[in-house]
Amino acid sequence: MQFSRSAELLQRARKSIPGGVNSPVRAFRSVGGTPIFMAKGEGARLIDEDGNSYLDYIGSWGPLILGHRPACVIEALREVLEIGTSFGAPTEREIHLAEAVRDAFPSMEMVRLVNSGTEAAMSALRVARGFTGRDLTIKFEGCYHGHVDSLLVKAGSGLATLGLSDSAGVPASFAATTISVPYNNLAAVEQAFVQHPNQIACIMVEPVAGNMGCVPPAPGFLAGLRDLCTKHGALLIFDEVMTGFRLSYGGAQSLYGITPDMTALGKIIGGGLPIAAYGGKAEVMLHVAPEGPIYQAGTLSGNPLAVSAGLAMLTYLKAHPEVYTKLEALSARLCATAPAGITVNRVGSMFTWFFTPDPVTDYASAKRADTKRFGEFFHWMLQRGVYLAPSQFEAAFMSAAHTEADIDYTAAQAQAFLCA
Repeated sequence: MQFSRSAELLQRARKSIPGGVNSPVRAFRSVGGTPIFMAKGEGARLIDEDGNSYLDYIGSWGPLILGHRPACVIEALREVLEIGTSFGAPTEREIHLAEAVRDAFPSMEMVRLVNSGTEAAMSALRVARGFTGRDLTIKFEGCYHGHVDSLLVKAGSGLATLGLSDSAGVPASFAATTISVPYNNLAAVEQAFVQHPNQIACIMVEPVAGNMGCVPPAPGFLAGLRDLCTKHGALLIFDEVMTGFRLSYGGAQSLYGITPDMTALGKIIGGGLPIAAYGGKAEVMLHVAPEGPIYQAGTLSGNPLAVSAGLAMLTYLKAHPEVYTKLEALSARLCATAPAGITVNRVGSMFTWFFTPDPVTDYASAKRADTKRFGEFFHWMLQRGVYLAPSQFEAAFMSAAHTEADIDYTAAQAQAFLCA
């Protein structure tokens, strides 16, 4: 494949956009080469500016559970364009979406719509602090909750790719409000509560990590977090920006049977458009302005375009539970074919092929993967029309638009890599 058009666009973009990209992981720094500029998506495929076609296992980093341009979402967008795109005032559609989220996530008795996963996580954190009157947060190494100042402490994904443990521009006093402990390590969490009695407002966790690659919770880990929060008067926040509506209609909390106090959602609830939400128990959410003293606002929150796309997506998923059956079957089929010497982590339609023969259970074990070998694998697959995340430390995502033939082709190319 040739990428001359993408190379031209990158040079042009660098004159006006830092690094030529609007999100760091897109820069291909972890795998080398030229970032691919995309022109179109259709079903399970992406077409780049040079006309190359790819089977897409990124799916806009998770939300495209039905693939690119699903008919239900496109039709909803056509309809809403007849009425307007943003009013800065309430609409009935916002209520419908909030009710749909509450129906799927009973723990979210009240919901506030926002515009991104970062905003949802940031807002949930502020609410937890305001509700408890405490300042400290526990997060987990390798879990990423958006570019919230106080949470950029040993985060994964793009930060891991860039070789940074935190970010310039974040005051030390902000980072000092966050306690970072290893994922799947309940003893470390318990020790943090002992060392900081009556100071910890919340635990924020990806119930299935996706930003150090896919790392599932160990048996008893999430239940242990629930028990510790209850015991110490802290709130348990599930960051389900990736997992919500993807692992099941009720997200990871339904899959694992754990009830958090608050939840952050994103990705799929916009049907591919930018929208997110946070919510939780009514007694907590009634502290949010205008009902309470915790301020949070957003002009574009609940805009008709994103809300309509999200409603279309959630309505379809509720009416077609067989989507999850198909996603499970396709993902299991692909992951079962992983080449020898590679550790595969998968939960539902989220998965990662780690280039290490050892188990990956936390960020430390994820970092033992051979990133150079992964980069070679990435470009091998790219040249053969398979588009994977350009980082070892990212989850891949299956869509319902993929077919068994797509899976078999992808598996054949991966197997051929080790024989080349």
